[in-house]
Amino acid sequence: MQLSKRIYLPLTILTLTLVAVSWLYKSGRLSKAGGWFSQDHRQHRGQTATPLYTCPMHPFIIKDRPGTCPICGMELVKKLTDTAGAAAGQPDQQNRAVQPGQIVISPAQRVMANVATRPAATQALTKEIDAVGVVQYDQARQAKVTAWIAGRIDRLYVNTVGAQVSTRRPVAEIYSPELVASQQEYLLALKSREQLAHSPIPAIARSGEGLVAAARQRLMLYGVKTSQIAALERAGAPNIRLPVYTPLSGVVTDKLVQQGQYVNVGDPLFTIADLSSVWVELELYENDLQDVRIGQPVEITATAYPGRPFTGHVSFIYPFLDPKTRTVRVRVVMPNPGLKLKPDMFIDAEIKVGLAPTVVLPISAIIDSGKRQVVWVEVQPGLFEPRQVQLGQRTDDAVQVLSGVKPGEQVAISGAYLIDSESQLRGDSQPPPKGTGTVAPHTQKDDLNMDNMRM
Repeated sequence: MQLSKRIYLPLTILTLTLVAVSWLYKSGRLSKAGGWFSQDHRQHRGQTATPLYTCPMHPFIIKDRPGTCPICGMELVKKLTDTAGAAAGQPDQQNRAVQPGQIVISPAQRVMANVATRPAATQALTKEIDAVGVVQYDQARQAKVTAWIAGRIDRLYVNTVGAQVSTRRPVAEIYSPELVASQQEYLLALKSREQLAHSPIPAIARSGEGLVAAARQRLMLYGVKTSQIAALERAGAPNIRLPVYTPLSGVVTDKLVQQGQYVNVGDPLFTIADLSSVWVELELYENDLQDVRIGQPVEITATAYPGRPFTGHVSFIYPFLDPKTRTVRVRVVMPNPGLKLKPDMFIDAEIKVGLAPTVVLPISAIIDSGKRQVVWVEVQPGLFEPRQVQLGQRTDDAVQVLSGVKPGEQVAISGAYLIDSESQLRGDSQPPPKGTGTVAPHTQKDDLNMDNMRM
């Protein structure tokens, strides 16, 4: 009897317990209680866990106390676990359909990392190519004054380099016995023509015209102008000195003779240059050559005239490259009013090139590891994914995006490196499945390679 009581009492308690548990499970209270317990346990575990601190620019630096990064000196930020973020009401990756490679940034992290986004817009950039150059003589506006006949320089009207000369005024006078003889022959030919003109024989009458034409041609070969021949006919006496004229108006750049000096046929007397228009020869690097075209406007500034630009146009691109400087010379024809631009003067030039309209982003939005370029696109509020992009032309603060980003998509223009660091901290270093349109963020090895390239 005593044994039956000992067995009956525990069986009764066990039966009542099973009935109570079954009733709680069917009513759903057991699962809710379990859920409350798990949540409280997770919160307690997150609050009691030791906080970790990391560098936003170098996420592999992790410490258990605040401080500064030993590499870049930035203040370490607290690394939040997914459980703590969910307890604080922040987004959790488990509550979204997060694809491989995507990252969720909480509002607190967004403010701390200074993450800002902007819609990608299509616009036309203007690329500015800077170059240096030297002012040169316009080779099409240079000439030499030479002696057309042997003789002696009896008079020089131009005695200094830099003097202004004109085609209407002689620069020198030459005495030549040959010239005097040729003038006398011409005068005799004129008299013979008058005498032979009355001959009854037509052949003899025409011979007089031939003698005059031959004598005239000889004078013109000596450099005598038509007006001088007419003056000779009116005077009836030879001119002892032959005036020498310059072929163009300009400035004397070289004086090669002295008064009283004897010269031969073809000897140079002066070098003349017309400086009303000059050449500016620029040195352009070969990577800028593709954007330069003949006829493009060029703005030039000189140290001698600060704040006063000069405008010209590209007239010629030389067909060879300097192997030492890796540059190509580009010729710019430049008007020179007032002769302000002097030959051999150094100048700075700027060529503005209009680029075709494409998607344009700030350079700060691009993460360049050297092998590939990535931007972070906000596909949903707080949800970012990496996109590998193909870049085009660059300006000082913007870059063309040829593929990878569509107009209107929200792109992180600041804080992109912090998003990339957060992705590395969460271990999203594997590439996403094909067809997702995203790429994996660059690894720590790429980050170190990029730092080495900058150094």
